[in-house]
Amino acid sequence: MLCIGGPYSSCMLAAVLNLGVFTAAAVFAGWFGLGVLLQLWAMLQDGGCIMMVDAFLQAALYYCYGRVGWMSTELEKIPMMINVSKTIKSATLRILDAFVDSIFQFVDQPVLPSQRNFLPVEEIGHIVQIEGIVGEIPADFPEGVYIRNGANPLWGGLKSAISVFGRSNHVWIEGEGMLHALYFTKDINGNWSFSYNNRFVESQTFKMEKQRNKPSYLPALEGDSPAILATFLLNAFRFGDVNKILSNTNVFEHGGKYYSIAENYLAQEIDISSLSTFDDWDLCGAWCRPFTSHPKKAPGTGELVIMGVDAVKPYYVVGVVSADGKKLIHKADVKLERSTLAHDIGVTQKYNIILDYPLIIDVYRLFRGGPIGVMPRYGDADSIRWFNVESYCTFHILNCFEDGDEVIVRACKSNESIIPGPDWGIDKFKWFSKGFKPLSTSTEEEDDNGSIKDGFLFTCVNEWRLNMETREVKERNLSGTEYSMDFPMINEGYTGLRCKYGYTQVIDSEASSICGKTKYGSLAKLYFEEPDSLASSKGHFGNPIKMEHHKFAKNNFCTGSAFVSKLGASKEDDGWIVAFVHDEDTDISHVIIVDAKNFEGEPIAKIPLPQRVPYGHHGAYFQTTSQR
Repeated sequence: MLCIGGPYSSCMLAAVLNLGVFTAAAVFAGWFGLGVLLQLWAMLQDGGCIMMVDAFLQAALYYCYGRVGWMSTELEKIPMMINVSKTIKSATLRILDAFVDSIFQFVDQPVLPSQRNFLPVEEIGHIVQIEGIVGEIPADFPEGVYIRNGANPLWGGLKSAISVFGRSNHVWIEGEGMLHALYFTKDINGNWSFSYNNRFVESQTFKMEKQRNKPSYLPALEGDSPAILATFLLNAFRFGDVNKILSNTNVFEHGGKYYSIAENYLAQEIDISSLSTFDDWDLCGAWCRPFTSHPKKAPGTGELVIMGVDAVKPYYVVGVVSADGKKLIHKADVKLERSTLAHDIGVTQKYNIILDYPLIIDVYRLFRGGPIGVMPRYGDADSIRWFNVESYCTFHILNCFEDGDEVIVRACKSNESIIPGPDWGIDKFKWFSKGFKPLSTSTEEEDDNGSIKDGFLFTCVNEWRLNMETREVKERNLSGTEYSMDFPMINEGYTGLRCKYGYTQVIDSEASSICGKTKYGSLAKLYFEEPDSLASSKGHFGNPIKMEHHKFAKNNFCTGSAFVSKLGASKEDDGWIVAFVHDEDTDISHVIIVDAKNFEGEPIAKIPLPQRVPYGHHGAYFQTTSQR
């Protein structure tokens, strides 16, 4: 069986096949001898079988180069039937590398001026002291490190690969993970000092490409069908997997250790002082599958609830890790009937909350109508209660908790999936630009010309109330239709418990539409237990709960925001929001600190950074006693 680990990469191959692109697949099979390729891969994995290699390689290379008289003399030396030893396997892989180098051309994807801060930066790799802070850090602000993860493509930006098979592209979620860390340190006299570092997450595939000193993995998530199939198989032949380990999405702590993660692979342990990368975290071999980017600590026990999705059965597996991080104490196959690209999992005091999907690989790019599952902490597939809800796409859960017979799920909901983007052949920039525009007030999904209306990527904070006794579902939009928002956060001490407040990054719809990529121009604080006194005067823009906004200066945008709890806090919102903010006019990045109780006021502090920090994904603040 072809081993295609990782949900994003492997599901895209499933999509190519499931969508019925049989003509393209058949043409490609004729070019490349698809059956022989699959056999070759299986045998290379076994590492010691008799196989035909020469016929496959010569047929492929002859098709591509025969008309110009090119043929490798190496191929003529390989017998038709060979015993695959390590030496022969190595030689075969070298020939495949030469084939890829000869037929595929890497090119940079175009970048608009408004997209400049999505471009990668150089690795610093050591601590840099910071001066020139504006404002003051309060005495009850905890010492610690604020870390944000994000994609930072190793070779100068996202690439496309062009060949006789067509074109394949990286998509916006790809790129090696880079950690950006700001250290908050206080001496015995109470004086603060600040330092910064950035460093790549040095996964196995990162180290391999660094050693090769060139792009090696072919883009395999988007493109012409024959090109996608070719890149999948060639990556699998050469590297044992179809895509790189991304590790570019989030950072988290458990059992006193720290991890970088993206859900196409295991978590990698990191040292938050130096940002160096240690080993993969597979729980002593007990967890050998992809790992969610958003594990949750269960209230009360401190156990870590995880899940992993894949393109082959079991599609969705839930796990519970001991509070000390040393043992996987529970593991259960949810027994879904198809692959789903779930990004987050929720917890309450007794339950695990399963989002059946935000994105399902099926005949349709976005499958409509997936349920929400409520699973006892140590339950199995038969113990899950499924609730059918209105069509939704949710990548990020804000919080979940129990209220009598009801389980409450609050999360960011949209009507369309931003991952992976438009179907192949549709203008990507126009699709994102249209999706990010302010939400249309019409309830119709299409306009008079049959085109999808503006604002289909609009995201609100939504609430589902799931009654465990009657199976009734109550749903409402909490944040209204004026502000699109995502990347939610809370005081993590309230994870799985009833909370009064939530915080989000607010999308600047105009700037995002112009750019064709998401830009967050402000922050929002949501008061879940206070109604909005002005809702009736806002018409269709009205939201049922009170919200406050912290708006940035023009052309300033944030990523990786996190809540920092005050030392000795007595109330839920005793603390601050920290965020990496970039000023596109000056091309300077900084970290701001916003008082959660004076949310619309000026930041209490603004810390300049020694170099530009590209827009990225999730961040976290880890309290420590000291940092070196």
